[in-house]
Amino acid sequence: MKLKDYTATAKAALRVAMECSPRILWKFMYNFGWRNLKNINQFERRQAKGEDFFPAFIMISITESCNLACSGCWVTTTGKQSLSPEQLDGIISQSKRKGSYFFGILGGEPLLYKGLLEIMEKHSDCYFQLFTNGTLITEELALRFKKMGNITPLISIEGLKQESDERRGRNDVFEKTLAGVRACRKAKLIIGAAASICKSNFNDLVNREHLERLAAEGIHYFWYYIYRPVGPNPNVANALDEDEILDLRRFIVEQRKNAPLLLIDTYWDDKGNALCPAATGMSHHIAPSGAVEFCPPIQMAKDFINEDASNLVDLFRQSEFLDQFRKMTAEKSRGCIILEDPEKLVQFLEMQEAIDSTSRQTVAQEYLTMRPVAGHNLQGKEIPEENVFYRIMKKKYFFGFGAYG
Repeated sequence: MKLKDYTATAKAALRVAMECSPRILWKFMYNFGWRNLKNINQFERRQAKGEDFFPAFIMISITESCNLACSGCWVTTTGKQSLSPEQLDGIISQSKRKGSYFFGILGGEPLLYKGLLEIMEKHSDCYFQLFTNGTLITEELALRFKKMGNITPLISIEGLKQESDERRGRNDVFEKTLAGVRACRKAKLIIGAAASICKSNFNDLVNREHLERLAAEGIHYFWYYIYRPVGPNPNVANALDEDEILDLRRFIVEQRKNAPLLLIDTYWDDKGNALCPAATGMSHHIAPSGAVEFCPPIQMAKDFINEDASNLVDLFRQSEFLDQFRKMTAEKSRGCIILEDPEKLVQFLEMQEAIDSTSRQTVAQEYLTMRPVAGHNLQGKEIPEENVFYRIMKKKYFFGFGAYG
C-alpha cells in the first residue's frame, strides 16, 4: 500500500480527532463505526442468502416545510406534509430490530420539525446525519448537538454568495449558512458539507481552493452530488454534460490523494463503475407522507407506513414494487434512471400504478416532460480510485451487493 495514501487520509482524519470533542468522537466510532460495520455485514449476508429484504440504511424526509426556495429542489416546500413523531420514532425502532442504527434525516428543512431532537435524543444508540441548509443552526442549538453526541450536521453549500442567493431564493444565504458552520465548529462537532453540482456552480465548487476554504471553516467531509433536474421547477439547462461529469469524477479521485478533508460520493465503486445505491438495496427513502420510496427524487410509491410505522419491516419484506424497481433499474443501467431514461421510469411507474406521494400531486406530469440528460454511468471511461484507503472502503461498501450480476 502507498504510504502517501495513508498519510493524506490520516491528516484529514487527524483533523477530526483534534477538532472534535471526546464525546462526539466516541459516539461516532461506536454508534456509526462499530454498529454500522455490523449492520453492513448483516445486510450483505441477507442479500447473499436471499433472505427477507431490509435496506442497510434508510433516508427519512420528515417534513416538506423549508425556509428556503431552492431552484431544482424536488421537495414541495409550500406543502404541509410531515411524518408524525410516532411514525418517526417507529421507523427508527423498527430499523434497529434489523440491525440498522444509521439514518439520514432530510426535509424540506428538518430543523423546522418540532420534536426532532427529542426523538434523536431518545435513540442515543443511533447515529444521525442531519441534512440541513445550516441557516437555523445557532450556537445554542450546536451545543445541544454536542451534548447529544449522535448527530453530524451535513450542511448544504450550493455555491458562493451570488450563486447561493440566486439558486436558493433568499438573500444572504451564504453568510447565514457559514454562521451555522461556525456555530458547529465552536461546539466541536463532526461537520459535513454537501453540494449538488451543476453548470452554474461547477467552477466555484469543483476546485482545490474551495476544498481548502471548507477545511479552514472547520468542515471535515464534503459530499458531492450530481444535480438532478426534477421537481416542480426543473432547470434542465443547468444539468451537467458527460464531459463535466467526467471532470467531476476525475477531480474527486485526484483530490483524494491529499485533500484537507474527506471527500464522499455514492456514485462509483472502487473500479470507477457506476452504481445506484437504491438499485443495490443499500438504501431506500421514506417521504413526509409516509411513502416508502425507491430514492428521494422519485416521489411515487405503492407502500405506506401506518400510524406508528410498525409495519415497516413487513413492507420492505413484501413490497413487489420495490423489488421490481431494484431489478428494473439494475438491468437498465448502473447509473441513474431518472437522468438517463425518464421514459422507461414513467412506463414502469404507470405499469405499477404508483401513487404521487407529494402535496403538489403533479409528479407524474413532471416526469412525462423530462428528457434524458447525462448520468454517471460512463462505460468505457471509468476512472478507478487511486487512493488506497478510498479503494478499500469502496470495495467493501460499494460493490453492488449482487445487483449487477
